Amino acid sequence: MQIQFFGATHEVTGSCYLISVGKSKLLVECGLVQGGREHERHNSDEFPFSANEIDAVVLSHAHIDHSGRLPLLVKRGFSGNIYSHSATVDLCDIMLADSGYLNEKNALWENKKRERRGLELIEPLYTKEQAKQAQKHFRAMEYSQSKEILPGIKITFRDAGHIIGSAIIELELSEEGRTFKIVFSGDLGHISAPILRDPEKISKADLVIMESTYGDRLHRDWQNTLREMGDIISNAKSHKGNILIPAFTVGRTQELLYLLNQHYEEWNVGDWDIFLDSPMGIKATEVYSAHVETYDKQAKKLKHEDGKLFNLPNLHFSEKTNYSIKINQIKSGAIIIAGSGMCTGGRIKQHLKHNIWRNHAHVMIIGFQARGTLGRTLVDGAKEINLWGERIQVNAKIHTVGGLSAHADQQGLIDWYSQFENHPKVVLVHGEPSAMDVLQNELTERFSCNVIQADYKQILTF
Repeated sequence: MQIQFFGATHEVTGSCYLISVGKSKLLVECGLVQGGREHERHNSDEFPFSANEIDAVVLSHAHIDHSGRLPLLVKRGFSGNIYSHSATVDLCDIMLADSGYLNEKNALWENKKRERRGLELIEPLYTKEQAKQAQKHFRAMEYSQSKEILPGIKITFRDAGHIIGSAIIELELSEEGRTFKIVFSGDLGHISAPILRDPEKISKADLVIMESTYGDRLHRDWQNTLREMGDIISNAKSHKGNILIPAFTVGRTQELLYLLNQHYEEWNVGDWDIFLDSPMGIKATEVYSAHVETYDKQAKKLKHEDGKLFNLPNLHFSEKTNYSIKINQIKSGAIIIAGSGMCTGGRIKQHLKHNIWRNHAHVMIIGFQARGTLGRTLVDGAKEINLWGERIQVNAKIHTVGGLSAHADQQGLIDWYSQFENHPKVVLVHGEPSAMDVLQNELTERFSCNVIQADYKQILTF
């Protein structure tokens, strides 16, 4: 029995791990690498294994950095089942098709330039149709459901509380009379976050594969976070400007709408026109509305009382491109929610182009920004940004609201691990080196446990 690490090693994207038990080969996650162009070009590289030798895939949740190369895996010969929570199946149906569409669009744009230069044309990483073909491989499961998916491999999903359908994966491996239990944290949710339940606690494991995104910091408490959001909205109104909110279309967008609804009077939300300028965000919100079984007690209560969690009277859904273009004509009084969450693509870039040079505009950053992304550039205080070859001054006020993260902070990660009996060995993944270093030291000092950081292609045998 062994595990080999092929992604999210000393970085937060491209999650991918290969489990081998006897003749069975299981892939856990198959995510896109995200960040700068140099990072993302690796998505078209050959897999470091044969796709047709993989017997099954287990997926913790729908975010593209965990799921985004699944259609490519199928394109290159994978023919097995992909197991995930039922809400993840629904979200991937939307997200992977959108990813395929963007691949086609980007390849078309690149090939126009290549034709003019007499260069060889490229093909999309995968197409929208290939993404839909990959969707046929998905098999839905629910929380607490256990299933033997391959000889010697049994899986159980637990609620991770990160986005709807996100799962902690328990793997029970058996070979030659021996059993070994691995727990993959997936992406763990932020304690007391709106809508979803907190991550489930697990007591037994022989090995824990644990995310470390915020392993070096604590989130601002919820009370101060909500006060900060209210202040930003109030100040922006007095400045007579727009508020741009780059938001991950799954999870963060729905939390934001939920909070705007809950604090509608307190934050004077009615003074604004709110635009959800994201076709995929609109569809993802419909999935959130459908999976009430994943809600926490408060969200279930509100759903029962009001019928909808995201029912804002001044909310406008923007699906068509021409509607999105019209939003750019608004100089004041608009809250514009658009992807992508790290400003690497999507409609948010157009809104930045039309607003970020304005002194009275505001940009509210509400999610993690990976190295090399435009969002990270803004957080780091850039005075200028480059959009489609044009240098644009950053005169807007940039706000970083860290307490709204969908990831557990350092204390949340430590508390989750503390529930394991005998403090099993930990392998840290899904974090930048600085975050991993701090979390590794904290866990080692507190629990006297063996903690290592996964390296690319590293193999652990057990």
